[in-house]
Amino acid sequence: MNSNDLTRKYIEIWNERDAARRRATIDAIFTEDGVYSDPDWAAVEGHDAINLMIGQAQEKLGDLTFSLGEVINEHHDLMLFTWRLGQPGESPVATGYDVARFEKGLIRRIDGFFV
Repeated sequence: MNSNDLTRKYIEIWNERDAARRRATIDAIFTEDGVYSDPDWAAVEGHDAINLMIGQAQEKLGDLTFSLGEVINEHHDLMLFTWRLGQPGESPVATGYDVARFEKGLIRRIDGFFV
């Protein structure tokens, strides 16, 4: 998978409600020691922890879904992209930026920022 494919799959895991399917995708796109961090979650590390964290976030977010915005820039092993959270076809209730770091064709780290 290239970095664009990984980023699309990454957004998909935030919308996947089935924990086993979500975990399978996490296994496929993150390094074993992958890390996720945003203002609400500090340095969540590893597949189990990322899967658990997303499940907990989904409980808080209800039926809102994430969509990929635009890839702003990419160089070397980094990508800066935007995302939206909301109901399809409606104005988003939240937006943000993520920085993805890739390693050996997988996501090594995601650092999220809310706008």
